[in-house]
Amino acid sequence: MNSQTNAAAETADGGVDSGGRVIPLRPDPTSSPDVAPRPGTAVERAETEHAVVAGGALAGGAVEGTVLSAAESAALDRRVPDGTRWAGPVRLLPARAVEVVRSSTSAMVVIRVSVTTMQGGYSWAARLWDAGTHGVYRRQIRAAEATGDQEQLRHWVDAREDAVTRRHQRLRDAPATAWALMKVTAGALAGTIVLVVVVAGVAQVSGAAEFGEVVGGVLDLVRVVAWVIAAAWTPAVAAAPLAVLYAAYREGTRRAELPAWVRPEHARESTGEPITPSMLVIALRELGLAPLRKAIKGMGDAGAGMLGPIRLAGCGVEVDVLLPKGTDTSDIHRRRRKLAENLDRHEHEVHMTIPSAARTVRLWIADSGALDQPIGPSPLTFEPDLVADLYTGRAPWGVDLRGDTVAISLLQRHLLITGLSNQGKTAALRALALWVALDPSTELQVADLKGVGDWRMVDGIATTLIQGPTDDHVIQATRMLESGVSEMERRISALEASGAPDGVTRDMARTPGSGFHPLFLIVDEAQVAFMCPAVGEDKRPYGGTKATSRYFMAARKLQNQGRAVNVLLWQGTQDPTDQNLPKLVREGAHIRASLAVGTEEQACMALGDKAIDAGAAPHRLRQGLDKGVLVVAGDGVPLPPGQAALTVRTHYVNGADAADVADRARALRTAVTTTDTTTPDTPLDPLADIAAVLTGHHRMRTQEVLTALAGRDSRYRGWNFTTLNEALPEVARAYKTGGQMKISATRVHEALTERDEIDGIDTDDD
Repeated sequence: MNSQTNAAAETADGGVDSGGRVIPLRPDPTSSPDVAPRPGTAVERAETEHAVVAGGALAGGAVEGTVLSAAESAALDRRVPDGTRWAGPVRLLPARAVEVVRSSTSAMVVIRVSVTTMQGGYSWAARLWDAGTHGVYRRQIRAAEATGDQEQLRHWVDAREDAVTRRHQRLRDAPATAWALMKVTAGALAGTIVLVVVVAGVAQVSGAAEFGEVVGGVLDLVRVVAWVIAAAWTPAVAAAPLAVLYAAYREGTRRAELPAWVRPEHARESTGEPITPSMLVIALRELGLAPLRKAIKGMGDAGAGMLGPIRLAGCGVEVDVLLPKGTDTSDIHRRRRKLAENLDRHEHEVHMTIPSAARTVRLWIADSGALDQPIGPSPLTFEPDLVADLYTGRAPWGVDLRGDTVAISLLQRHLLITGLSNQGKTAALRALALWVALDPSTELQVADLKGVGDWRMVDGIATTLIQGPTDDHVIQATRMLESGVSEMERRISALEASGAPDGVTRDMARTPGSGFHPLFLIVDEAQVAFMCPAVGEDKRPYGGTKATSRYFMAARKLQNQGRAVNVLLWQGTQDPTDQNLPKLVREGAHIRASLAVGTEEQACMALGDKAIDAGAAPHRLRQGLDKGVLVVAGDGVPLPPGQAALTVRTHYVNGADAADVADRARALRTAVTTTDTTTPDTPLDPLADIAAVLTGHHRMRTQEVLTALAGRDSRYRGWNFTTLNEALPEVARAYKTGGQMKISATRVHEALTERDEIDGIDTDDD
């Protein structure tokens, strides 16, 4: 530490002990060694032989310390709460040096300005390099590669090539542009001379002035302008470096943040101060909203009336702010970062929601650094006797921002979890699936389209486990969903036949052999399925978002009716777009959760416009830093009244712990054999199948044929009139009779017989 050489003279009642005795930190200036210490303080006065002697000399040695000016001391007093001025005992170590140099505030100012200016220059260089190398395109290309979005990748690659071509063309055109500019300049100069000559000639003819006087006046004007330029040139050249430095300093203040060691002391100490009403009002007033600022200044209570009670809420505080008329809640929401900085917090430490009360914003402000601390382990991992009941229980998923446990009801609810890659999507989805596995009445079928072993532990629990990212794995996942559709339709028919008045009850679902047990179809990395280019033998694509897409249609059918008979679809997908997560599918989920996403548009896709308009902000989560933190909305989520979404810090269950939970789940269940369903289905024979459904009929309407085919094989469910007609030979195609399109059984059978005979001849030749 530093002190002045006259420190002893200023420390009128201090003391020192080379043996490390205790002296007062802030002794009462009116006291003396004969006066007892202030009651309630543990101050042990120094021995008299080590006390400060008259004249300012230290009898026992030199003391190192920082000497405060009157202004700095007053500032310190203001920061120390009333009643705590006496800080208690301080033990001083012996010091050797006597001559110490006082720290220079002006030197720190110079260093601070210099660092800021250099940061501004670096910002300019980075922006220049970014522009010269087409950085925005490179970043978008890398993002598209990371997410596997081939369409976006092609778009940004093409855009970069176009930008390079345009820049190259501009460089090629630069000489011609410069030549054209020179010609324009020369033409303008010649035109000016001609104009002066014409005006002088007119003045001469009219007698208004002499020709030479007009020309001389123009030349005088030119000389004055030249003199002004020459006179200003030297100061301008001298001031140019200063202007550049000032501009760099301004750039540094806008684009960079000072290192902690350079920041002013007050700036370093202000971080993390408790939230007070005055701090809140000032933060709102300085948001840059003129109506809000004016309204606060006009309030008799200086804005305090806007604030509700500041309530402790977990690792932070919560307060409702009633905005004055003329200020929209969306205005505050758009300035979340600035509000956080005004409160000496980071952006992720301030969360906003819009409660039901009009013109009200609910703020939750974390204690500084609290959200960067890890949360506790999942109850799945440390409660060995934990079992699940889907009908009466809730899955422990994590904690909310207040630190309260968040448990989700999963009964008869479709689920969608989305977010950027490597943010904890699979871990969050797997944690819920492991809880479901602890209910022995449930059945799981899993398609892991990443295929790196994240779901390996459910082998022996799930009846189906598909692992891999290829088109063949997507085909098997699609068949898994189509099998789920068939099971759903069987259950609907059985439920109708049973006459059950209350749908599938808990007793029905948990009765072995009832056929109504909860069935969970889980697809992780579902975007791989939607983007799959494979086409089946029936000419229908497996991927895509159209009505002919087999995966898309199976997902939609499950979401439309599966809930009622305990057939549920859970999907995890990354980087949502309309191409890899169709609107109908994402809106068909009862529970929608989003980890960090890149844009507000993606946040709206993940959670819906209503949740985002009400304050949900998964696009504000910090990629990489907020792993496992998600914003969840929908049915089954324990939302506070008037709140549209909930931010959850999910428990992380690692692979080893997940395997332990899976072992406990297997012990609760009847042993099952897990299959990967990779054996291809028997190829369709449309002509033979059509002939089969026409057996016993002279002719049938095309709609009746389509219905019969769908009942014969689920792969025909997406067929339409065009598909049906194209599958028939020319002689057996539908014809119109009696105003209806029909298919003749005789023609179809004849075509089938002819085909079989031709196939037989070909076989004999071989």
